[in-house]
Amino acid sequence: MEHEGQHEDFADLLKRLKLTYDVNESEIARALNIAPATVNAWVNRKRGTGRGPRPDTLRALADAFPRFTVAEIFAATGRKAPGPLAPEAEARLLELFRELTPEQQQMKEIEMKALRDANRA
Repeated sequence: MEHEGQHEDFADLLKRLKLTYDVNESEIARALNIAPATVNAWVNRKRGTGRGPRPDTLRALADAFPRFTVAEIFAATGRKAPGPLAPEAEARLLELFRELTPEQQQMKEIEMKALRDANRA
């Protein structure tokens, strides 16, 4: 839980979510369509080979348990919440991306990964 000068981490948030909704790890996993062992690893702060929950999983958690906001969930993972992307905006970006040269596409991908990684810091 939050202590003076400390922010709630993802394990603490999940523990609070379990209490708030009176659910167990298997029920959370079922809501997210993931393995219960994955939720257990998050709750117990076990480090896997991955970089933590995927953004779509974090959004799904907020959808399944709406008393917890997307911003709050992302903050608990040490990330900034990404903005929403409407399907029309995604289509426009993809259209623009397709008009770039392969080298330009590669540079944009590198730039986007750097921005994403900065949001995780």
